[in-house]
Amino acid sequence: MPLLKLKQALANVTLGDQVQLGATDAGAWRDIPAFVALTQHRLIEKSQTTDEFWFVVEKGE
Repeated sequence: MPLLKLKQALANVTLGDQVQLGATDAGAWRDIPAFVALTQHRLIEKSQTTDEFWFVVEKGE
């Protein structure tokens, strides 16, 4: 679900805007960077707390 939520959020912002996403699904740690690597978006930040994973992604073209 985190990847789907990220895709939906990116569809609703303009070029250069940043989206912050929090997830509890450990697969997001792998899936979000892999998705960004295949697109024109940019991973600005990736962090982890005890039970959450956080990402900041900038919308590309």
